[in-house]
Amino acid sequence: MLELLPRLRRFATGLAGTPADGDDLCQMTLERALANRQKWREGTRLDSWMYRIMRNIWIDEGRATTRRRQTFVADEAGLTVGAEGAQESAVELSMVDRAIQTLPAEQREAVLLVMVEGYAYREAAEIVGCPVGTLNSRLVRGRDALLDLLGEAT
Repeated sequence: MLELLPRLRRFATGLAGTPADGDDLCQMTLERALANRQKWREGTRLDSWMYRIMRNIWIDEGRATTRRRQTFVADEAGLTVGAEGAQESAVELSMVDRAIQTLPAEQREAVLLVMVEGYAYREAAEIVGCPVGTLNSRLVRGRDALLDLLGEAT
């Protein structure tokens, strides 16, 4: 679980909209996972199980409709330290994050799982609990909306 913590925090912050709310969501996820550890089946992916718990908590808490503010990358990620052009990168990332936060919840979680976290469509669909085709549709609509919002549509 400790190895998953940075990824869980990034996903939680992306869902919740702020680092503080993401940390709360991450903590609730860890608590629920530890309390229900006997339900995890040996041989299955622990990360998928944890993401599913987090998603269910996020839905239960209704965070999707109330959070639309800051970046989904933690301040500790070091985006503004040292490198030339880091400030421009941070500004661009902030613009992308604001655009992600405007997406409907289903599209946002598809974009976060596939494009940010790097899950395969099948894995992301399992986490979300929908057919792969549905996840693909959400991802395509979310990606197209992001491109439109960022002025990069072709």
